[in-house]
Amino acid sequence: MSRGRTARLLLAHEGRWLASLGLWAVRRRDGAGPAARGVHAFGYARAQAPLVLGFAFVCLVETVGMSFLLAEWPVVHGIMLVLDVYTVLMALGLHAAAVTRPHLVGAGVLRVRNGARLDAVIPLALVATVRRDLRFPNGKPPAGVLEAATGGQTSVTVELSAPVTVVRRFMGAPEEVRTVRFHADDSRAAVTALREAAEAAREAAEETARTAAGTVREADAAPEPAAP
Repeated sequence: MSRGRTARLLLAHEGRWLASLGLWAVRRRDGAGPAARGVHAFGYARAQAPLVLGFAFVCLVETVGMSFLLAEWPVVHGIMLVLDVYTVLMALGLHAAAVTRPHLVGAGVLRVRNGARLDAVIPLALVATVRRDLRFPNGKPPAGVLEAATGGQTSVTVELSAPVTVVRRFMGAPEEVRTVRFHADDSRAAVTALREAAEAAREAAEETARTAAGTVREADAAPEPAAP
């Protein structure tokens, strides 16, 4: 990966969690809300909230403590203050990104997200099976499997009828996957909504295919115009 592309990815990631802080402050979610009709949003941040917010609190306490310890060295104090404040903001921003960027089901696709790090788009027509499946993944997932764990767990498993190209890891290369695992705070509701949406998408695709086939047959059966 070139340095330019790496820099662009890092800046885009920073921009997403910074923007998420603003959305979090006004209680809005990216891709969900009154403007997104027919789109169901499923959160997943609850599983990681105690850990992330606890880390942010520890960083805040450290910021206050370092301010007192380095009061006699203004230059060092200024540098550490900037770093500490940035760390607190980053911790809050990562949690805000998880809150404001939920999984989305609707408009013909499933969007599996993981804060500012992942936004994989899966066509609903390719969803073969969906099930509640509590797992605690450890290590790198196998080839062909996309895992979007939150708080060290996934609770929904989706099997696809055909491979889909996604970027599995932040700053990683595109890969083909046929199994998608992610966590949802309300996994039962997520599975139900995803099954219904996938069935509707498959029926729509089949109807479109039948209509197209019928149009082709009618065109083939139409008599040729008589020669003058």
